[in-house]
Amino acid sequence: MIPEKARDTLLSALKQGGEALMNHLGRTSDATVKESISSVVTEADLASEKVILEIFQDTADPFNVITEEAGYIDHGSEYTWVVDPLDGTSNFAAGLPWFGVIIALFHKEVPILGGMYLPVYKELYTTEQGKGSWKNGEAIQVTDSGKLEEQLVAYSFDFSDAPGKTESEMEILKSLSKRVRNIRSTNSLVDFCYTADGRLGAALNQTTKIWDIAVPWLMIREAGGKVTDIQGKEIRFDLSARKFGKNYTILASGAKLHRKLMLTIELK
Repeated sequence: MIPEKARDTLLSALKQGGEALMNHLGRTSDATVKESISSVVTEADLASEKVILEIFQDTADPFNVITEEAGYIDHGSEYTWVVDPLDGTSNFAAGLPWFGVIIALFHKEVPILGGMYLPVYKELYTTEQGKGSWKNGEAIQVTDSGKLEEQLVAYSFDFSDAPGKTESEMEILKSLSKRVRNIRSTNSLVDFCYTADGRLGAALNQTTKIWDIAVPWLMIREAGGKVTDIQGKEIRFDLSARKFGKNYTILASGAKLHRKLMLTIELK
């Protein structure tokens, strides 16, 4: 059951977080490196997060909150907001339009409500457990095609110093490129939005966090697709204070494409 006013809180947080990003677009130049050269934070991340947290704090019965920047905020609730205040930070810092806000609401360990907002395009994607997925209020569906050769597929990755990981990902890209129409990547929520509405056949990523994929996990399933980890196993989210920052892999696609993509990856 969705808590009272949670939908309104979600929409307000997405839009106001997006407005904060647009207020900083084109004037933020101080990207600070976090874990690696591929992971950065800007003033816009922090401004968006501040606005969103203020909206959450104004509610009478606050839920737990996990954000990419502030970490874990425990209010002793069964419900948890999981927030990426600026997904696609490197794109944003470079002046590219492929960025936005992602917010999921969990009940215990399961996403039940969520949204992704692309402020440059004013495209608002929302989803609710058992109810479907929408773009600006219109129902969306993943592609109904089962033909890999008809698909654009997003494969996003960052360099890793883990032995063999980058080489393995290059082999997957090589295998995919032989079987799909073409490879695309914004390395952001855009890839998942476009998979949910059928413009892309699939989105794959082996380096994601809970705030990156909780909403896509729910949205693409509710849009008729299939979502697993890169090995085809169910994704189990961990919201515990010690493990919420763990890494996840994800393969999200149209339902008819998923097994074919798994076989393609295994052929690497």
